[in-house]
Amino acid sequence: MSINRISIYHLETLLWIDRLGTFSAAAERLNTTQPAVSARMRELEQRLGSTLFRRDGRTMSLTPAGRKLVNDCTPLLRDMQLALLGSGGFNEASGVVRIGAGEIAAASCLPPFVAALKAEMPNVALEIEIDLTANLIQQLLTGRTDLAFAAGPIAHPALRTSPIGEVALLWLANPAVAALFERGTGEQQVPVWSLASPSPIHGRMREAIAASRIAQKSLNLCNNARMMIDIARAGGGVGIFPEPMVRAEVAAGALVELAGLPALAPVEFSVAMRVSDTEPVLTRIFDQAAGLSLTAG
Repeated sequence: MSINRISIYHLETLLWIDRLGTFSAAAERLNTTQPAVSARMRELEQRLGSTLFRRDGRTMSLTPAGRKLVNDCTPLLRDMQLALLGSGGFNEASGVVRIGAGEIAAASCLPPFVAALKAEMPNVALEIEIDLTANLIQQLLTGRTDLAFAAGPIAHPALRTSPIGEVALLWLANPAVAALFERGTGEQQVPVWSLASPSPIHGRMREAIAASRIAQKSLNLCNNARMMIDIARAGGGVGIFPEPMVRAEVAAGALVELAGLPALAPVEFSVAMRVSDTEPVLTRIFDQAAGLSLTAG
């Protein structure tokens, strides 16, 4: 065994392959190419004198030797990272952290959270992607993101989660459209807007619309809450909106709440990361995110 020829990047690459499941996903996470990852693993196997991967056609899995090496090296690399951070603190931490968030989190707790994070970790580059919850969870599970702020309770054995508050949903329209409802006229003609089906809020919206006096044929779908808000402001219909995203419009009187429509239960939000991620920087960011209050905004 040529242990003096084994580098940290060999072991780090092995751990990322184990966490993300494929060479290609590990290559993307490490900002390198799949051939480079394959080369590192060949070198590691040659220098250890052990076969780490079992290849069966196009699939690949760890051998018992590979699994033991992953289990043994995971705490060692974590302790090394902690030791390095202990000498310089998180102020000297570096790397890339990918954060996924839904529109509601992006419009409320995320901006001040990111600002505080950059103040503590100025050398950590952040990549932020706004998407629907279903996509965010999939990206988190496949390693395309490291942390996700998502709607709805999240239950998955591969994910560590923490609730960060609830958001109220409001029936809103601009004053002219709201006046039609006040007079009890126009409900059957005015368009109503809901988030599209990939959103966990969609089902709740559909149930509320079905229980209201609004005609089902008036229902329109959109996958962008900000666009729905702008449509309602312009008099294009009634919408069901997350309260943090419409605070300014409601305060200015551009949108008003509609009376006499079914109440809507608030939507729970959580922050999530992979259980297998034990890097101190990611753990630190998750712990800070878990202390947020999206309700307070």
